[in-house]
Amino acid sequence: MTHSKTAKEDIVPFGQKLAFGSGHLANQLFPAALGVFMVVLVMSLNMNPVLAGILGALPRLLDALTDPIMGFISDNTKSKWGRRKPYILLGSMITGIAFMALWQLHPENSEMYNFFYFLILSVIFFLSFTIYSTPFIGLGYEMTPDYNERTRLMAVGQFFGQMAWVIAPWFWVIIYDPTIFESAPEGARILSIWVGAICMVLGILPALFNKEMILPENSKQANLSMKELAVNTKEFIRGIKLTIQNKPFMKLCGATFFIFNGFQTIAQFAMFIIVYYLFDGDKVGAGYWPAMFGTVSAMATAFLVIPIVTKISEKLGKKNAFVIATLISMIGYALKWWGFNPANPWLMFIPLPLISFGIGGLFTLMMSMTADVCDLDELNNGTRREGMFGAVYWLMVKLGTALALLTSGIVLQAVGFNQSIDHQSVETLTNLRIADIVIPIVTAGMAILLVWKYDITESRALEIRAALIARRGKAKHEGNEIGHNKVVVEIVPDKK
Repeated sequence: MTHSKTAKEDIVPFGQKLAFGSGHLANQLFPAALGVFMVVLVMSLNMNPVLAGILGALPRLLDALTDPIMGFISDNTKSKWGRRKPYILLGSMITGIAFMALWQLHPENSEMYNFFYFLILSVIFFLSFTIYSTPFIGLGYEMTPDYNERTRLMAVGQFFGQMAWVIAPWFWVIIYDPTIFESAPEGARILSIWVGAICMVLGILPALFNKEMILPENSKQANLSMKELAVNTKEFIRGIKLTIQNKPFMKLCGATFFIFNGFQTIAQFAMFIIVYYLFDGDKVGAGYWPAMFGTVSAMATAFLVIPIVTKISEKLGKKNAFVIATLISMIGYALKWWGFNPANPWLMFIPLPLISFGIGGLFTLMMSMTADVCDLDELNNGTRREGMFGAVYWLMVKLGTALALLTSGIVLQAVGFNQSIDHQSVETLTNLRIADIVIPIVTAGMAILLVWKYDITESRALEIRAALIARRGKAKHEGNEIGHNKVVVEIVPDKK
């Protein structure tokens, strides 16, 4: 196997990695906190669950549809501050303020007033979040041209991102603690200000400290003006087509769709199994166990999975690391059958480190592999389109999430789950536990099949990089050259 030695100038400085990680923390904490805060609408503001479901679905659909548009805009922006950083700065500020305003709801308001207030603010929130997140993801793809340094950079980003899921499960505990707040709506109003302000600061840091690629003067970029609207519309549609026609990229999207869809489908099942199987419907007795389950899972991902997957990737390649991590997660899902034991709830934590290899390995490796795909796309089409690739990738993730939420409800109904009673039947709980295991194992297996013939290896990535350098010369970050005329490569022969 071919291994490259990362050139000193291709290494992202530690301080920049921290700034990139802070951006990922904000990028994950916003949606993680929003998911937790949403329970206040039904449980404490007495909103009809159907209306609450509409509030959860409509803005997210708009968010998914606007991602490619923002990706196109970011890819083709020309400014002295760069293509990405102005949007990251502005988007972070508006998103933080919108999140604060979103939760200034009061029980004395009418249901429809709260509904339309939340709907309008949600649209503003998700639009501003798109302005922030799409250029931010594109920035990560272009921060280094090195095959392995990309994985290390994404590992740092995912590590910080996992901290959001360590923290977020405890927000509902704080909101509903009567010793802290008089009521849950008051807790949501005050805590949202803290969360919005902290995320705003974290999100601004990449705009201040990270360096983005400066494209050569002869790079093909659209002219973003109203006069060129028709031309840009055609170019936008062409860009989407080119992205979808990129076979290695679509394999990554498909694998992500299956694994994340399977994970999201059964995500809430753990809480139901803990409450209704381990604690026989005793919500008070279940206490902090559901929150602990989510927190331990995120910590295992951050401190165990991401470092291990990164090392496997450096030794065996990204595709092989993905396959290994996914297989390990399948073993973890199978062990849940013995891990959920009413006689000893602590056993539920044993499979978690193995299960965490699924999502932890997925986003660490897929984002790094997408950066490699962006190089291939430039070689084939002559343009840098990280924003579009990031937008389409996360569009697939968001569509998968929407489908997973629908599938989850269908599965719950199919197994006979009844939310109006405290004690579920033995048959219902057995079928729920089987679905909790089988669904993610099946989707993980499908993901492995999809990437099995993914062919951008380390040696192929080096060839692509060398071809780009020969054609376009040196590309630069702000003050730093990347893509050198001399590629530092250390060939390690395969041992047979």
